[in-house]
Amino acid sequence: MISPRNIRRVLLLLAVLVAAAWGVYAAEPTTAQEPKQPCCRHDGGEIARLLKNADRLYGEFKPKEAVGELHKILRLDGYNFEALVKLARAHIDIGDRIPEDDSDAKERRLKEYAVAEDYARKAVKVDPGSTWGHFWVAASVGNIALVSPISKQVELAGEIREQVEKAIALDPSNGSAYHIYGLWHRKMAEIGRASRAVASVLYGRSLPQGSLEKSIEFLKKAIALNPTVIVSRLELARSHVAREEWEPARAVLRPIPEMPIQFSDDAKHKQKAEQLLDEIKDR
Repeated sequence: MISPRNIRRVLLLLAVLVAAAWGVYAAEPTTAQEPKQPCCRHDGGEIARLLKNADRLYGEFKPKEAVGELHKILRLDGYNFEALVKLARAHIDIGDRIPEDDSDAKERRLKEYAVAEDYARKAVKVDPGSTWGHFWVAASVGNIALVSPISKQVELAGEIREQVEKAIALDPSNGSAYHIYGLWHRKMAEIGRASRAVASVLYGRSLPQGSLEKSIEFLKKAIALNPTVIVSRLELARSHVAREEWEPARAVLRPIPEMPIQFSDDAKHKQKAEQLLDEIKDR
């Protein structure tokens, strides 16, 4: 009999590996604020300036200062879509950066991911036709699944797929959504028949199906759209390894040492890519 512990291991939906490199830290608030109508008329120049400042600070890896600018925008226009999605991104990053060895790490992460979900869903309400609102819902829900009980993970697996599919349908050039979908398919494919049967009995619902073939297809698409994102190459290599396709895995990993550092986790991803390449060099 497969234990619930083993089910949990294979249900760790790493939908937001890329999100760790995208977030910005928010000192406030602890729950997503309800959008407020602006108190008075203002031109778009101030909001444009604040967005530019937030992007600059984020690019300089100064997350606290960047989020301060985003909250200034919401005080002017509580329905500003770009500020909402960037706050969702921010809270995911807050959670990702909490050290795993902290005694209350799981609770603190769950709190941040829930706030991220609130902001992402508000963004979807503001503009349901944008790929990025649905993308950040998928990202935040995926992280909630990561730190939730098994029953919750089973419950959320289908919604992660639904939101990613919406993001892709709205913008087939969203490489980040393809990245998440590639990871989702590999994690679902790794769940064996026995584990699926146990989950069905214990939690009263069946798990979605995934495939390694689709995982490779979507991760290749992510790389085609965003060729310099290191983590997509690392995950594609892992999917090839899962199929024992050693040379394609090595071919994907070889360029990584020369690729530029763009995100905060890229150095770690480079190190993991080097380790994986060494592990499979003679396979």
